[in-house]
Amino acid sequence: MDGQLSASNVVDVLDRPAEDGPALGVACSAQGRRWVFRLGDARTGAALAQAAGVSELTGRLLAARGILPATVGDFLAPSIRALMPDPSCMADMERAAHRLAEAVRRRERVAVFGDYDVDGACSTALLCRWLSALGVVTEPYIPDRALEGYGPSAAALSQLADRGASLIICVDCGTAGEEAIAAVAERADVLVLDHHAVDTLPPSAFAVVNPNRPDDSSGLGGLCAAGVAMMTAVATNRVLRRAGSFGDAAAPDLLGLLDLVALATVCDVMPLAGLNRAFVAQGLKVLAHAPRPGLAALAEVAGLRHTPDAWSLGFVFGPRINAGGRIARADLGVQLLLADDPGEAKALAETLEHTNRQRREIEGGMLAAAIEDAERQMAFDAPVLVVARQGWHPGVVGIIAGRLRERFNRPAFALAIEGEGAKGSARGVPGLDLGAAVIAARQLGLLDRAGGHAAAAGFALPASGVPALRAFLAARFAAASALPRAADLALDGMLSVEAATAGVAGEVSRLAPFGPANPEPVFALRQARIAKAERIGAEQSHVRVFLIGESGGRLRGIAFRCADLALGSLLLGSAGRAVHLAGHLRWEQWGGMERLSLHIIDAALA
Repeated sequence: MDGQLSASNVVDVLDRPAEDGPALGVACSAQGRRWVFRLGDARTGAALAQAAGVSELTGRLLAARGILPATVGDFLAPSIRALMPDPSCMADMERAAHRLAEAVRRRERVAVFGDYDVDGACSTALLCRWLSALGVVTEPYIPDRALEGYGPSAAALSQLADRGASLIICVDCGTAGEEAIAAVAERADVLVLDHHAVDTLPPSAFAVVNPNRPDDSSGLGGLCAAGVAMMTAVATNRVLRRAGSFGDAAAPDLLGLLDLVALATVCDVMPLAGLNRAFVAQGLKVLAHAPRPGLAALAEVAGLRHTPDAWSLGFVFGPRINAGGRIARADLGVQLLLADDPGEAKALAETLEHTNRQRREIEGGMLAAAIEDAERQMAFDAPVLVVARQGWHPGVVGIIAGRLRERFNRPAFALAIEGEGAKGSARGVPGLDLGAAVIAARQLGLLDRAGGHAAAAGFALPASGVPALRAFLAARFAAASALPRAADLALDGMLSVEAATAGVAGEVSRLAPFGPANPEPVFALRQARIAKAERIGAEQSHVRVFLIGESGGRLRGIAFRCADLALGSLLLGSAGRAVHLAGHLRWEQWGGMERLSLHIIDAALA
């Protein structure tokens, strides 16, 4: 094996104990972070390398992510066959599958009521495409965020029943929708396919499939709604097959819908482990080889020039599909995913691209005010950030909460106040469960509506109740006051510029797809001299650097959306100086060319 790929030659600090202090002595980087090493056990790494036939470097990276020799095969080559459990392990699944099979056999009209985010759009499109392939007439329905709010309403479900739906599927919502579901109980059956944290179930629903319901023991709580929908489709196909409904024909191809599950899983920030890892890995293959017209058009208008990966799902496709539900027509995303005509798909993609630009403009104006409020709260060591303003756009508060969480390393709640009411979204930090917190607040009467999961939540309350909510959250998350202002940056090792090679990048790529529960490896480049640094991009917001190593090696680096921040200032102002850099080493296809580059996420003067 190429000596450059050995852990000892490439990553020369693997055996340094963590208690030696910050990596490379960086206690406060340009991003305000302390650098620390995330080191896998050497013996486990060697065992993994031997078991999987990979390099020592890859073995150590796997060990640092908790992978064991017994599971390394499924991790490196995740398959649906190996990692998908029997769908019946989920509570109410058999009841839901038999009701869906009955609807197929009787050719009932089925309505699919989905949430207005990416997971809701993907789940709705998946169910509509699958049921249509079974000969069922389906009607997708996405509520307007501003006019209808989150989840099913009695008015919306009644409209669907009026139009002939005898079965209504609420997907990515509905677990807390008892009032709306009860309103149509005499006219239509309602199935709920959801994944949000709950304390009670809607008794009027025919079935509730939610791996996070209190009595579900499946262990699949990390699935997004599209994952739950896929499991339900698998279970229903099985019921139909056993009943001989397909005859000699093949069941609808569910594997071809995995791109929708992958997109939803990444955008809903679900852990990329186990079944989710298989969903995303296989879904990316579908997207690469047979992209549906809507996603192909969206990639074109967004200028995506390389084969889609998990980053593309989260940062190219996701924001644009979300944009419609945030500030424009809520059903734009679902219509894009259901479009089969390339011309229609192109028009929808262009509309979403324009809408996403508008969303960014709105976000920019809100973010400055939110940061100002958060800075005042951080001056008093606030354990949780709660920012609220009259006139903020309710469709953008989730993004604002996410930006504050990233900037201050605190759970963040952002609220848009409209008249006497307020709608908000929250984003959390690892180890603190937002879904449980907002449910507890609702049980205490502090919130009118609430739902979510560990990493994100949405809620509504009277504007007068914001101070009481702030006090409750401060007590609930008191332990978060001990968190550093910026989270530590975990490094998987240290490279010289000369050791940053295409071979190393290739080894790292074997661990993809990356995301929660499987972070992309971060390497520190020591003593790299910046020969040149420049602003690039349409808005001149990115910084490109050309690096020279201690022995004359050369490497290109790029830092995104940082030109006007501390990281960008350090890079642009350090030409000719030696710096320590931290980032992801990638071998990329870009504009028809292949090249090696370091995607810089932090830096410090050497």
